[in-house]
Amino acid sequence: MTECVQERTNDEWLADLRDGALKQSDALRSLRERTKRSIYYYLSQERSDLRTLSPAQLDQMADDLAQDATLRVLANLDNFRGESQFTTWANRIATRVAISELRRARYRDFSLDSMAAEGELIPAEASLISEAPPNPERAAERTDTLAHVMRLLSDSLTDRQYKAIEAVALRGIPMDIVAEQLDTNRNALYKLMHDARRKLKAALEADGLSVEYVLNLFQRG
Repeated sequence: MTECVQERTNDEWLADLRDGALKQSDALRSLRERTKRSIYYYLSQERSDLRTLSPAQLDQMADDLAQDATLRVLANLDNFRGESQFTTWANRIATRVAISELRRARYRDFSLDSMAAEGELIPAEASLISEAPPNPERAAERTDTLAHVMRLLSDSLTDRQYKAIEAVALRGIPMDIVAEQLDTNRNALYKLMHDARRKLKAALEADGLSVEYVLNLFQRG
């Protein structure tokens, strides 16, 4: 992870990366090395879930991610406003690339279809009932209300709305992963979930349940 790079001002970075000749080649090598160092630090120091990996494995992962980070920086040169050092700005992009790619890798084998096939809307680890209620009566009230809400989810929402709410709101799947699975984009997914929440709210109120009542019932304490 050694670095032998030429120091540049912000303007020199921009000019060299846009040069299209020898200066660009040198600047790209320097940028890639810097982003690799930044990513390696993030992987080795800030990701506890990667501590079982060897330094060589982390180095290889950082090397792979640095290529994508370099391309992302190049694609966003026009967005650099000079409010910080160019390298600081580039390193932030590199870290975001690493975070995004690791998140995508976690859900690489995730499938909305297989999730629906499991037949369980809320897995045990994602249960809304996060702690024991203060008395048996409240426990029974929670159980009955939860079953009611789950029935309304199933009855009131379309299949796509149901899948979106389950994946994003109940299972915590990142929106970009769910959007990809549904063959849509984030904006359309936001709209889909907004409509689903509106329909669920209407269904709850039609059955005499307010959203506030449900939230208060399952809050801690």
